[in-house]
Amino acid sequence: MKQYKFTIHGNDYSVDVHGIEENLARIEVNGTVYEVEIHRKVKPSKTPTIVRPAIKVPVNPAIQKKEGGTSHPILAPLPGNIQLLKVNRGDIVEKGQLLLVMEAMKMENRVLADRAGVVEEIRVAVGDAVLQGDILIEIV
Repeated sequence: MKQYKFTIHGNDYSVDVHGIEENLARIEVNGTVYEVEIHRKVKPSKTPTIVRPAIKVPVNPAIQKKEGGTSHPILAPLPGNIQLLKVNRGDIVEKGQLLLVMEAMKMENRVLADRAGVVEEIRVAVGDAVLQGDILIEIV
């Protein structure tokens, strides 16, 4: 959020710019919020916006759980590339253990186990590109 101080005809104004999308800006002037139109040429975005629809999983109480429990997916926190895998299928992992390292937005992100268990399946390989929410590893 950017903050500005203006003086117009001797009156002082405190202006906070909350955000700008295309040619509409959401601003706050002395505590009052306004949506204002900006008169400028809108530059097209070079980065496409990816919108994924929510996946609805049908709930069926008649489904029987198999012995040994169900798998727990470890999801990609954001889009990126897999840089390093630290576990193999069948490995026993503890909560908080490093599972893999992925690069996203030119930063290394460490993906940790959010529960203890056994690695049932690894769905990615080093160099794979993943999107946010993709299943990386399944733990039982």
